[in-house]
Amino acid sequence: MTTPQTVLVVEDETSIASFVALYLKNAGYAVKAVGTGGAALNAIAAEVPALIILDLNLPDMDGLEICRRVRKGSDVPILMLTARDEDVDKIIGLEVGADDYLTKPFNPRELVARVKSVLRRSSPDRRRDEGEEIRHGDLVINAGRREVMVGDEEIQLAPKEFDLLWELLDHRGLVLTRDQLLERVWGYTFAGDTRTVDVHVRQVRRKLGDASPIVTVWGVGYKVSPERAAQAPAAST
Repeated sequence: MTTPQTVLVVEDETSIASFVALYLKNAGYAVKAVGTGGAALNAIAAEVPALIILDLNLPDMDGLEICRRVRKGSDVPILMLTARDEDVDKIIGLEVGADDYLTKPFNPRELVARVKSVLRRSSPDRRRDEGEEIRHGDLVINAGRREVMVGDEEIQLAPKEFDLLWELLDHRGLVLTRDQLLERVWGYTFAGDTRTVDVHVRQVRRKLGDASPIVTVWGVGYKVSPERAAQAPAAST
């Protein structure tokens, strides 16, 4: 019999925590729930769960700070919950290493679907299937090490930023719609929030600067720009 994966729910509102736990248990997951950041860090130190559902607003510690601390020693998937429907909160959450976010109030079925898709994308087997290395001008992305280099500089990307960049580079020459990216990167087989894609694209562009190959195809989605041709040497006189 397969041991169920454990999801750690970090949520101080007991009604929400019990509600989430019920749906996750019905979906076949083991659930551990805590109500403070301190308790969450202690639980993670004792046993790293398969995934963390992390509320942004906790009584003793900011969810972003917890995320930062966890990311120093672990790449365990993190799904962040926020009560504020503002891009700035989501961008900050993704920047510190959250894999995905969900804004309250949320549909519990969507929460379970996102948990499944995040776990599916973060599995070691899936990562090994992604090939080894893609080059695009000065940009080099290595799937095995999950490393992004621009020349000699390593660029730190959050997990979903890496997956998004890989997916676009792996489909050079094609335009991928936001819905296609949601399905390929996040694993959604339903109509999800396409703003998730836009937020991640903004972050990748900001971090890569001029080396970013992502081009917006207005009204459709995104694609990778052609590689810049090497500049021909000046003719001698």
